[in-house]
Parts: sequence; C-alpha cells; structure tokens
Amino acid sequence: MQEYIDKAEQSLLHTYNRYQIVFDHGQGVHLYDTDGKAYLDFCAGIAVNALGYGDAELEKELIDALSDQVRKVTHISNYYYSVPAMEAATKLTKVAQMDRVFFTNSGAEAIEGVIKTARKYAYLKDGSTDHEIIAMDHSFHGRTMGALSVTGNAHYREAFEPMIGNIRFATMNDFDSVLALVNDKTCAILLETVQGEGGIHPADGEFLQKLRKLCDEKDILLMFDEIQCGMGRCGAMFAWQLYGVRPDVMATAKALGCGVPVGAFMMTEKVAKASLVAGDHGSTYGGNPLVCRAISTVLDLFEKRNLTDHVKEVGEYLTEKLDALAAKHDQIVERRGIGLMQGLEFSCEVGPILLKCLEKGLVLINAGTNIIRFVPPLVIEKEDVDEMIDILEECLS
Repeated sequence: MQEYIDKAEQSLLHTYNRYQIVFDHGQGVHLYDTDGKAYLDFCAGIAVNALGYGDAELEKELIDALSDQVRKVTHISNYYYSVPAMEAATKLTKVAQMDRVFFTNSGAEAIEGVIKTARKYAYLKDGSTDHEIIAMDHSFHGRTMGALSVTGNAHYREAFEPMIGNIRFATMNDFDSVLALVNDKTCAILLETVQGEGGIHPADGEFLQKLRKLCDEKDILLMFDEIQCGMGRCGAMFAWQLYGVRPDVMATAKALGCGVPVGAFMMTEKVAKASLVAGDHGSTYGGNPLVCRAISTVLDLFEKRNLTDHVKEVGEYLTEKLDALAAKHDQIVERRGIGLMQGLEFSCEVGPILLKCLEKGLVLINAGTNIIRFVPPLVIEKEDVDEMIDILEECLS
C-alpha cells in the first residue's frame, strides 16, 4: 500500500491531505483496502454512495444499465436529444417537484447555474446588472469562483479574491439578519437546507417559512442547495420537502448518480420562462447519455427500495444512539442533524479521533475541526449503527 501512496504523491497535485490508505473495493456498507482490511463506511464518499457497494441486487441493476449505455453511446453533445436525458429529466423533476432541469457535471457547477439563473431573472426585470444575492454565513457551496463567492467562510475565499461582487451574508436561522440586508437590488436568497461542511446545521422551519413569504412579497428567488442533504439523506427525497417550503430554484448532486459524477439545477416554470434562454448556459459533458442513464436507474432503485422510509427509521435509531453517546462523554457538546446526515460537535479537535477510528476499521469524516460528520450509505441497517457506535465509543474512551 505504501508503494501506491508514494507513487501517487509523485504525480498528484497536493490539494488534499489524504489519509494514508488505499481503498480497493467495497461490499455492502464496507470498504476494503489493498491489503484486504475491512472498514465500516460512515462517509459514503462524502454522501455520494447512497446505495453502498456491491449489493447483489442494486449494484447489478446500476452496473447493467451503465454497461448497456456504454455499448450504445456515452456522449453526443447537447445539440441533440437522447432518451436517457429525457427519462432522467422526467423522473427527477417529478420527485423534486420542480418543472425544469439542467444537468451539470458536479455540485459546484450546479451552483454556478443557480447564480446565473438568479442574475438573468433580475436582469430581465429591469436591465440592471448590479443585483445582490444573500447567502448564509458558515455555508459551503463549492470551490469554483462563483460557488466560492457565495460560500460563507472567509477562509475558503481569501486567497482567491476578488470574488464575484454583490454577495451579502446573513446568519442561518436568523430572519432579522436577512431582513437587514434586503433592498431593491436583492434578487435571490441562497442557503443549504441543512448546512453540511459548516457544521451540520438544519434550517429552522419558521425561518424557511418567513423567507418564502418575503421572497413572494418582493419577487426574490428562494434558492436551496440540496447537494449534500438531498437525494433521500434526510428522510425525504429533498430536505425542503420535510418543511413544506418549496424553493424557486434548487441544486443537487452527490448521490444523484451514486458515484457517477453528475449534478443538476432545477427551477419552477415561472423562473424558467423568465431567466435562461438558448446561449445563456451550456456544458459539453453535462447531461450526456451515460450519466443520465445513471440518474434514471438510481431514482428507480430509490423507489424500489423505498429508501426514504428506510432513512427515517434508521435515522431515528442513529439519532438515539448519538444522543446517548453525547450524554456519556463530556467532550461532546451537541448532536445536530436530520435522518442520515448527523454531526457531533466536540470541545476539542476531532482529527485524532478520526485517525483512531480508521485504525479500528471505521471511516468517518469531519465538518470543521471539531465536528464529526455521519453520512453513511442510505442502505445501512441498525446493526451497522451499533457497530459504528461501539468503535467510536472505544476510541473516545
């Protein structure tokens, strides 16, 4: 394994502080390194591998679908229609309760599309290009320049200034802080329904309802980033559906392709008719037949396994177990989260804990320096939660 690592370090750009481990394959909810050691996976490729690994039924259907599409055609460009794109668009807009979709290659690209949609929508109203977007402190939307501009953490932005202009930052779940920033130039309010990288902070229901009312009154676009918290992770296909507050525009990615790199941004018909038109946006690879076949198959498998109900059940169990763990250990400050998107905030840095867990065969990740994040495959069972808790308990003790 060390030989692989040494060789990789000769060629890869050092933009990640990687754990000193080489994963080779997966089975169920476990990963295996090149030495054959098994690891219980509570990271899922950062909330991507919702279906786990190597499941005899689910993986076979996805692999068969992708293999079939590879034999047909993987790319044709968006100058033409394809059956996989039509099917994926129909299924995704239905479960997302949106009307129109644009397929991207990643979550960050989806956010770029969201930003352009908001600016074009406002531009068509008054011809002005000085409109403002309100985003949230402690948010994370990606690492491209536009996505960085609306990411509410100066640490990510400072080396790459100047960002795109006219972005204002309010406080999550503090409606007055939003209201203080709203003016005649405000064109959109953007937030993660559940903040991920910023520390697992779910939106408050009343906060979302007030935002919805404000946006309706002033014709401001309400835009949700569901890249991490969407696709069933919180117990509904998209987290906003738990609150009953529908956005005008939303972004998704990660588990949308369950490992196949794809994202999307969606909008209502009202926004679609008054924003992006032919020539305003594009993507060479976005929405190609291969990734759209993956989306279509993943959505079928979610429905077939009734994954949202499963997430609710196992998510409640995980919540109970994490609450009990927090009650036993003084260094745990708080548990936060919904469904299978949970976090434990510590009074200390969690890096050493994560390393110890990895040594004992448990994959966990952080969200900031003092928060452990739990975003396992959505197919985990209660016994997997028990195994995770036992290992984590041992490391904490």
